[in-house]
Amino acid sequence: METIDKASNFAHEAVDKIASASHQAAESLDQKSEQLKTAEQRIVKNCQVYIRDNPVTTLGIAVASGFLLSRLLSSR
Repeated sequence: METIDKASNFAHEAVDKIASASHQAAESLDQKSEQLKTAEQRIVKNCQVYIRDNPVTTLGIAVASGFLLSRLLSSR
């Protein structure tokens, strides 16, 4: 009977440790997700400002990118 109690306690401790580790991992993922969302919003805002301040340059980059992509994809 004592062996069964020890095994049961060991199993409960193992489950508790796994639950704690998964909880910490989930919290870490939530924090990283928030950081990525913040970074994305900052990048989008910076792009909007650049496009507003440099419309001709932006148009030139878009045309050049489209031309290069069409050349690369049409050669296949």
